[in-house]
Amino acid sequence: MTTPRRTGAGLFAPDRDTTPLGTWLKLTSGEPVEIMAFAGFDFVVIDLEHAPLDLQTAYRLINSATALGMVPLVRVPDTTASTIQKILDAGAMGILVPHVDTVQQAAAVGQACRFPPHGIRGAGGTSRAGAWGLRPNADYLATGNDDVLCIPQLESVEAIKAAPEILALDSIDAVFVGAADLSMSMGSTPASPDVLELIGSALDAAHAAGKRCGLAFGGVPERAARAVRDGCDFVLLSNDTSMLAEAARGLVTAFREAE
Repeated sequence: MTTPRRTGAGLFAPDRDTTPLGTWLKLTSGEPVEIMAFAGFDFVVIDLEHAPLDLQTAYRLINSATALGMVPLVRVPDTTASTIQKILDAGAMGILVPHVDTVQQAAAVGQACRFPPHGIRGAGGTSRAGAWGLRPNADYLATGNDDVLCIPQLESVEAIKAAPEILALDSIDAVFVGAADLSMSMGSTPASPDVLELIGSALDAAHAAGKRCGLAFGGVPERAARAVRDGCDFVLLSNDTSMLAEAARGLVTAFREAE
């Protein structure tokens, strides 16, 4: 089995043998990231959008994931350049950006991830990303431009329609389709034919651009595997809180039924 480089770009290395598999982190504790590493996940997404996590907590979880051999990505809570810069200088190997609907929004996010002349990210070589100033500046800048993943989330019909233009941007590495929000915006469900058709068009647009498209599947690995067979390039399964909740409920239910 080919072991990918432990960088954001390494997740999508063309010679890797398995589909990149990740999960969301929503708890402030450090133990769940350790558990996910021991369980065999390739990457984690630290969720600053839908969980009560702050920058300092993300900072600790990024460090733990990296030390344990996983790729740490962060779902940022907003699209401001200052937020993105702090997350990347904290050592995140990529970001997921919610609700990117237009090519203009995607271009702004992509620029926030890249150093000049490719973008507007400020140099912070004395941060963790720069090994506290011990990494040669040229290496820090090159790594920031080449190894950091910028992944917009497509969560509306408008976003799906703009996918070909978004994916044509050099600063965008992949897209992630948020099927739940997409379906809600349509007054539909994630499994409905109209939503599945839009997901398929996003996959087609990504592959036409030579890039990747990912999806999340809750706690249903069979659906994720089927999506991979249909062309999905990376997947997220469940999250730390749901895994704990489902295991706890299963134990209680099993005990009550056995009484």
